[in-house]
Amino acid sequence: MTSIQLAAAAALTTAAVAGAAAYAALWPQSQLFGRVLVAGSDSNEIALTYDDGPNDTATERLLEVLARHEVHATFFLIGDFVRQRPALVRSIAAAGHVVGNHTMTHPWLSWQSTARIRQELAGCNAVLEDTLGAPVRFFRAPHGARRPVVLRIASELGITAVQWNITAFDWNPISAAEILSNITRGIEHNHNRKRSSNVLLHDGGHLGIGQPRMPSVEATDLLLQRYKPIGMRFVTVAKWA
Repeated sequence: MTSIQLAAAAALTTAAVAGAAAYAALWPQSQLFGRVLVAGSDSNEIALTYDDGPNDTATERLLEVLARHEVHATFFLIGDFVRQRPALVRSIAAAGHVVGNHTMTHPWLSWQSTARIRQELAGCNAVLEDTLGAPVRFFRAPHGARRPVVLRIASELGITAVQWNITAFDWNPISAAEILSNITRGIEHNHNRKRSSNVLLHDGGHLGIGQPRMPSVEATDLLLQRYKPIGMRFVTVAKWA
């Protein structure tokens, strides 16, 4: 093999390794860096999960919608916002929803130092446990970004990493109908694969409390109106743990 061929082969190998690392770090369902909880095997089960709260009006209205449909969901909360809205966090838990760790400040954990990762996860755990008086069982990495040390620290803290297999893309300024369409396509895809659906939605935004998330709330109402009458079961991620 010539020097040019050797260099080309090395470049291809480097690119392949980088691609595999990016896949393992960012693809929601990847298990290459360690086990993460995604979904169950019952295609009639749907878990609604909400990131980046608590968020005043949107979260409050969402709780009303879920209560009206008698559905429990999973909320991954940002520690800094929990400190600012502890009463709202207690309302989420009191309604029977699962409350999970979404770090203190919502950084890309895959790019942080080991000390920062531990600080983000342990800090959010502490704030949630102080607020609710109960241990935290689950966490979701912001953007789904992780590397082996993220999962190791989570395990040491006794929290299970949770990802998703449907993205609603509701952090974009899109309508409730568009959000619903994104979710519906994902549910149909998972149903064909005989997988449960774990839906990523947002009741807040990491830039601060007060983010406009009412389209997500409306889409949730429409989703429940569509799927509950036909026998789809709405569960929390605890069902699959």
